[in-house]
Amino acid sequence: MARDHDMRHDPGRISDVSFAMTRLRCAILDDYQNVALKLADWSRLADRIDVTVFDAPFTDASEVIAALQDFDIVCAMRERTPFGADVLNGLPKLKLLLTSGIRNASFDLDTARTRNVTVCGTTSVGNPTASLAIGLMLELTRHIGFENARLKAGERWQITVGEDLEGKTLGIIGLGKLGRQVATIAKAMGMTVIAWSQNLTPTACEAAGVAYASKHDLLARADIVSIHVILSARTRGLISRDDIARMKPTAYLVNTARGPIVDETALLDALQRRAIAGAALDVFGTEPLPLDHPLRKLDNVVLTPHLGYVTVENYRRYYGEMVEDIEAWLAGAPLRVIS
Repeated sequence: MARDHDMRHDPGRISDVSFAMTRLRCAILDDYQNVALKLADWSRLADRIDVTVFDAPFTDASEVIAALQDFDIVCAMRERTPFGADVLNGLPKLKLLLTSGIRNASFDLDTARTRNVTVCGTTSVGNPTASLAIGLMLELTRHIGFENARLKAGERWQITVGEDLEGKTLGIIGLGKLGRQVATIAKAMGMTVIAWSQNLTPTACEAAGVAYASKHDLLARADIVSIHVILSARTRGLISRDDIARMKPTAYLVNTARGPIVDETALLDALQRRAIAGAALDVFGTEPLPLDHPLRKLDNVVLTPHLGYVTVENYRRYYGEMVEDIEAWLAGAPLRVIS
């Protein structure tokens, strides 16, 4: 299943790049676009490590363990491949585990610490998810991608009637760095912005130039609900069946945060019954989204394959700092340690 870096062999799941005088093996996981080796200077590690790039997702934990048995270093892309206790305990040679970003909810840090596995992260660039969230709102209301696909398929001229975002109410759940950026763009487009989260205060909303609302009020008033909280024990299932039922039948839900924040079964039911107007989802409970998933069949849903952080600028930062992390760890002074 291995293939050379020039990709001349059959398109499998792994491509190898071997460096001379290697002492350690490093795996770069989930490089779906085959760009990891182009966006950072991995040659800086050439005399010390062997790099193998995995360009497709693993199906389960057993496949992860089987594939990574002989690796000392693993570079993970966000939560695409979870490293729970079962995986970590199944990788006897693992010494350094890296993640893009400075946190990773799919890593069992307690087990990593017990196993003496150093875990390091990277920083990010800007707020690329904010522009994606706005883009998804535009797709829901103006059908840009839909009409583009129709024109290219030779379909008849123009069948949709759009809706203006100007004048609509945007309800933001989570007014952190990302939520504030979305609020700023939305206000510039003429939207009224209200916000709520478990720890949010009216004072913080006033400082951000938005109105505070209770959770119930936000869901009942908003024309679009956009989620921008971090997945944690407190936020898992934060948007429940009852919460979705409070939304207006003309309202849309946008989730670019994490799938499990929303009760996916309840959302699917509401969309199938058209109890809400639609949803735009960049994140899912299971990723990649299964081919037979019912969300793929609905005409009132916009789906994107977790593109929130996927930009050239971000990837350059991620992979560049992974190289730095490995160099620092080899020198005995690890950087950006996640504990």
